[in-house]
Amino acid sequence: MTVSTNERRVAVLGSGAWGTALAQSLASTGVSVNLWSRSEAHTQALHAERMNARYLPGVSLHAGITPTHDLAESMQGVEAVVLVAPSHGTRAMLLQLAPVLPAHVPLVSATKGIENDSLMFIDELVRDVLGDEVRARFAVLSGPSFAAELARELPTAVAIASENPELCTRIQKLFRAPHLRTYASDDVAGVECGAALKNVIAIAAGAADGAGFGHNTRAALITRGLNEIARMAVARGGKRITLAGLAGMGDLILTCTGDLSRNRTVGFELGKGRKLHDILASLGHVAEGVKTTKSAYDLALKLNVDMPITTETYRVLYEDKPVQEAVRHLMARELGREF
Repeated sequence: MTVSTNERRVAVLGSGAWGTALAQSLASTGVSVNLWSRSEAHTQALHAERMNARYLPGVSLHAGITPTHDLAESMQGVEAVVLVAPSHGTRAMLLQLAPVLPAHVPLVSATKGIENDSLMFIDELVRDVLGDEVRARFAVLSGPSFAAELARELPTAVAIASENPELCTRIQKLFRAPHLRTYASDDVAGVECGAALKNVIAIAAGAADGAGFGHNTRAALITRGLNEIARMAVARGGKRITLAGLAGMGDLILTCTGDLSRNRTVGFELGKGRKLHDILASLGHVAEGVKTTKSAYDLALKLNVDMPITTETYRVLYEDKPVQEAVRHLMARELGREF
C-alpha cells in the first residue's frame, strides 16, 4: 500500500454493514479509508467485487476505500482509527492492534455493546487492553443510524462523545458530511449506555409487536426502556440528560420501530413463537442485543440497578420464557412513581 503524504487517511476496523457504511461516508468527503477485515476471503471479495455483497448489497464501494486483511498495513498514514468490530470480537481485535497502533492516533469506537465475561463497555475494554493513557485520545460515535441508509447518504445525525474537548471537535469535523451531521458530547458513559442498551429494548419491543400487542405497548416499552438505560448510565457516572438526545432517545426510537433493525427483527420473530437459534441462523448478521442482554442483566445485578424490561428480555432469550408471560409480569409489578 502506497500512501501519499498529502492525503487524509483513516482506518476502519470492521467490514460489516456498519463499518462499510462509515467507510463510505468518510470516503465521500475525500478521506481515504483503509477498510480492515479479519477475514482474508472477505477482503478478497471486497477487492474483486468492489461491493460488500454479504453485508451491504447494492452499494458500490467508493474509490477511496482500500480493503485490507493486514492490520499493520491498515495503520499506514492514518489520522484516526475507527473500531467497528462486534463487541464480542473487540478484545481480540484490540490485542492484535496493540503492537501496530501508531502512538497518539485517536481511537473512535462505533461498536455498540458490552463484553459478556468482563461486563465492560467499549471504553473500559479499550483502556483494559491498550492502557489508561488512551483515554485522552478516545471518542465514541453513536446515534440513530441504519447502515443501509447512511451508505445511501440519506440525512443522518449522530453524537460524538469524548472526555477531550479538542479531540471531540476534531472527530466531529472528520465525520461531518453533507448527509451526516455530528453533535458533540462529553458524556462517554452515557452515550455508550444508550448505544448498547437500546438493542436490548429493541428486542423487547419487537417481541411485543410479534406477539400481537399494540402501539400502546410499544410506546410504553420504549419510554420505560429509556428510563432503564438512563439509570444504568447514571450508575456508570453518566448524565441522564444524554439519554434524551441522539444516542439515547433517537437511537432507541429508530431501533425499536425501524424495519431495518436486526434486534427488533429477532424480537419480532420470538414474539411469533420462533426459537432463538433458528432466528439467528437465518438472520445472516450479528444482532448485538442478544449478547448485550445477558451482559446488561448481569451488570444490573452487580450494580443494583432496577431494569425490569431488561430482566424479562433476558428470561425470554435465555430461559425460554413466553413473551406473553413476560409482558404480564411487567404489567403486574408494584406501582411506583414515574421519576
